Amino acid sequence: MDGITFGRASLWCTLLLWVIQVCSGLVSVQVTPKVEVLKGETAKLPCTYTVTPSSSNTVVEWFIEEQGTRRRVAFRSQSGEGKSDDGTPLTGRVKIGEDFTLTISSVEPSDELNFYCQVTAGSAGAGDDTTMLKVFFAPEKPELTKPSSQAITAGQFTSSEIGTCVTKNGHPQPRIIWFKDDQPLPEVKDRKERTYMIPSVVKEASGLYTIKSTLYMQPTKADKDAVFKCTVEYSMPGDQIKQNKSNTITINLNYPSEKATFSLLNKDPVKEGDTVNMKCETDGNPQPEFDFIKDGETVVGQGGLLMLKSVKRTASGVYTCTATDFDNLDADLTGSITLNVNYIDPVSVTPAHPQVVMLGDKVNWQCKTKASAAHTLQWKKGSKVHSQDGMLTLNNVSYAEAGEYMCVGAVPSVPGLTAEASVNLTVKGKPMIEPPTLGEVGKEGDMVSLKCSAYGFPAPQFTWKPSGKESVSVEDNKVVSTVTLAATAEVMKDGVTCMVSNEHGKDNKTILVSLKRAIDNSANRADQQQGGSSGVVIAVVVCVLLLLLMVALIYFLNKKNKLPCSKKDKKEMANKDMNSDIVVEMKTDKANEEAGLLNKRPSTEQ
Repeated sequence: MDGITFGRASLWCTLLLWVIQVCSGLVSVQVTPKVEVLKGETAKLPCTYTVTPSSSNTVVEWFIEEQGTRRRVAFRSQSGEGKSDDGTPLTGRVKIGEDFTLTISSVEPSDELNFYCQVTAGSAGAGDDTTMLKVFFAPEKPELTKPSSQAITAGQFTSSEIGTCVTKNGHPQPRIIWFKDDQPLPEVKDRKERTYMIPSVVKEASGLYTIKSTLYMQPTKADKDAVFKCTVEYSMPGDQIKQNKSNTITINLNYPSEKATFSLLNKDPVKEGDTVNMKCETDGNPQPEFDFIKDGETVVGQGGLLMLKSVKRTASGVYTCTATDFDNLDADLTGSITLNVNYIDPVSVTPAHPQVVMLGDKVNWQCKTKASAAHTLQWKKGSKVHSQDGMLTLNNVSYAEAGEYMCVGAVPSVPGLTAEASVNLTVKGKPMIEPPTLGEVGKEGDMVSLKCSAYGFPAPQFTWKPSGKESVSVEDNKVVSTVTLAATAEVMKDGVTCMVSNEHGKDNKTILVSLKRAIDNSANRADQQQGGSSGVVIAVVVCVLLLLLMVALIYFLNKKNKLPCSKKDKKEMANKDMNSDIVVEMKTDKANEEAGLLNKRPSTEQ
């Protein structure tokens, strides 16, 4: 048969099949090509169909495919009740609805299969369509562990295990990606390479996957601080790709030393009495043993740390540390430090003994010291600085200048490096009483306490007139005597006299005692009664103004001779050649007037 004849035969066969279908009917089935669901949730697989011509004897069946063979799991006729088949992996978890949707509850990873919806419509024939059920479950956070073996040695020609990454219970099968210093490592499985991974996959009885990957490398010294981690990459519904990161690990890497560093750990300049810490270390791992030497003599240290406690100035000098690394004998592993211990000598004062001078005399002191660096000298009394150059001169000394003086030496460039010495100044002289404070009592006969403060050396003796109960105390450079007595009429009149004396002279002061000023509460009462008394005050003021206006009017009329009585008086006084001026005098009781204005009684004398 030639090609033309074969082509004609094929065309006739196609036309024949089409005629048979038209004559016998047509069944069309539609399903969702792919349904995605999370493990444990419910999946719904819809199925719709059309039959031409329509048939009343239609049956919808759902099948799964197992090992290349279809197996029915549920069915329903057009007018009947949906049923599920026994003995299938979905028995008890599947049902078919009135709209022929297949519903699967508590979906398991094993349910990830091809499902077929088949529609049989009697003489119209049969049709089917396939939907794929995809099941997803996020794996656990990956766990990264280091091997229990000893440290790895850099520069070896065989790869060493760096760590193992494990992630459990994922679906579909997740993927592990390795990172070194946040950079992903190529996925290499060839064990001949310097860096490679050995993966393994375990499918659990639940249908979930456990993934493990072990990383091997030939690390170099540059990897001593490298940080490793792994990430699990997994799929979720909607074509989502998600990741979950593990913890991080570093490797314990051994590598030879190439140089040594010797450093002083103290941040501030070293001074006598300090503890000095010096550290010697190399750039290798592990650290070798160290030897410390000063001026040719061995100094005992611990490991790479040399500690000197309570150093003296004699500890100054050059310190050297030496290490030997048997993995690199050619390396020069030495370091040195020049230690300078700062100091200041004790302060000496001239004259050194306490000074006793008369009131008004002159005093001179000088202090000196030596130090390892530029230093200062200050004279202080308390917090007040009296001199900045080591010389202290006091002219015409007073009692207030008596007391302890301190000479403080310091090295400004070395915090806390100071030395000091003190001397005492005593000022002799006759007593001097400070201006006293007046005493007050509520009424005559009350008890009153009076204080008398006096400077002087030797300490002055006190005498009170009149006397009372006395107590004496010392405050700074002065002596204070306090007397308590009754405020008699004599005391109220003449006061109390404080007399002081010592071998150089005497002094006295009279302290007056008066009644306390009475607290006038009238203003408060006026405020409290403001609402009721304000009208009265206004009325009184208006009356006074009217009275003054009337007096002025009478005076004016009299000047103009408008008053009858004024004419008679004028004539009489003219006859006597007297002045015609009339003086009008108005007297008021000021106390009574104020009492009326303030709505109170006039005060009485005590």
